[in-house]
Amino acid sequence: MTLDQIRALVRSDLASVDNVIRARLKSAVPLVDRVAEHIISGGGKRLRPLLVVLASRACGATGQGYLEAAAFIEFIHTATLLHDDVVDGSSMRRGRDTANEVFGNQASVLVGDFVYSRAFQMMAALSSQRVMEIMADATNVIAEGEVLQLMNAHDPDTTEQRYLEVIYRKTARLFEAGAEVAGVLANGTPEVQRALATYGRHLGTAYQLVDDVLDYRSDPAVRGKNIGDDLAEGKPTLPLIHALKHGSESQKAAIRAAIQQGGLDQLDTIIAAIDATGGLDYAAHLARQETEKALVALAPLADTPYKEGLAALARFAVEHTT
Repeated sequence: MTLDQIRALVRSDLASVDNVIRARLKSAVPLVDRVAEHIISGGGKRLRPLLVVLASRACGATGQGYLEAAAFIEFIHTATLLHDDVVDGSSMRRGRDTANEVFGNQASVLVGDFVYSRAFQMMAALSSQRVMEIMADATNVIAEGEVLQLMNAHDPDTTEQRYLEVIYRKTARLFEAGAEVAGVLANGTPEVQRALATYGRHLGTAYQLVDDVLDYRSDPAVRGKNIGDDLAEGKPTLPLIHALKHGSESQKAAIRAAIQQGGLDQLDTIIAAIDATGGLDYAAHLARQETEKALVALAPLADTPYKEGLAALARFAVEHTT
């Protein structure tokens, strides 16, 4: 099942989520509106709202609550991107200028704060203490993940365990929260809520592992990001960590220097070292393992087209190339 076919299962819901996103991002402050419109028009796969809607439908959700949840999950993600791009000094995302490149760092940080706070207004309106607990915990963990990544930057001694902790906190935790919130709002059983949370965690981990592989393998014109962006920022992702562990002394020296200094002066050498040590294949293998765990986690859910959509989304996580 392709991503378009997965989306087709909930096409009307996704259109409703887009309407909610536009409505909730409205502000009386013109600059907020301008930055928000820049974000919305940037596109993206909107995987997190898709996950929330599919999980909600798989639990038999009715009403409007799950549409609001899909939107506020995307808002949390958007706010982190606005802040990330400032921290990383990024100028391009999804093939276009980042908000900080267009509007400046101050506006990006402050509008990121607005988007965060608007998300919590939407959560509060649902009057679910459990949803608030899940999302408050998740956003705190995400913030810790940002700091952990900052600590790992330019550190060639970053271990695989430290790397995996960062991607759980920065990426997988929001997938986990979104899936669990869907189960809560749909009044799923505790077993189903736990299953969805587990599914989301493994889905998010697989997705980020593949994303880190694509940093050294994808077509910038298709992906909208340059090859080696993580290396340029001194981020020791799993392909680099694996190559550092298994490469020759000269390869290790080149990789360590590249991580410590950042930049892309030795990009070809680094990619050759990653290829020679099987770093990309190793990361892709771990991603496939995470996908299998996500699929197993779906067992307690009733068999419906939406459950199959969730399974297909997990498979997409290890197949996506953009």
